[in-house]
Amino acid sequence: MDSVTLNTGDMIFLTHNKISVATHIEAVVLPSCGAISTFIGTTRDNFNDKKVIRLEYECYNSMALKELEKICLQMRNKFEDLGRVCIVHRLGLVPVCEASVFIAVSSPHRAAAIAAAEFCINQVKATVPIWKKEIYEDATSEWKENKEFFRATS
Repeated sequence: MDSVTLNTGDMIFLTHNKISVATHIEAVVLPSCGAISTFIGTTRDNFNDKKVIRLEYECYNSMALKELEKICLQMRNKFEDLGRVCIVHRLGLVPVCEASVFIAVSSPHRAAAIAAAEFCINQVKATVPIWKKEIYEDATSEWKENKEFFRATS
């Protein structure tokens, strides 16, 4: 597992292991925060009438970690009063129903936590160089273009 803890207490993880949602929610709990908003992206079993059996994620770890750090800083500039942020992205094989990405944001009030979590996943999809391959039941596979990433970089 590669990880970074920022001086704000924000945490970023890239892991080949199953994501422990409860552990990472605990990481953002603060006495001053009354709200925690989460986003969990899971592997679904279908795409365009094809049966998906698993996903495979790859990245250049140091580049992905730097982009995730930038997102944490952008969140702090955009949203006041954030408590902590935790971003976890799974790498390698991810079976159907398991989490590929997990985001938790704490803040004193719900509006900032919810907006920041939504901003975070949109930025992750648009800017972080993590590549996804869908593996299908018929033994074929396809690397998926991240449309948000290509819009943000063109």
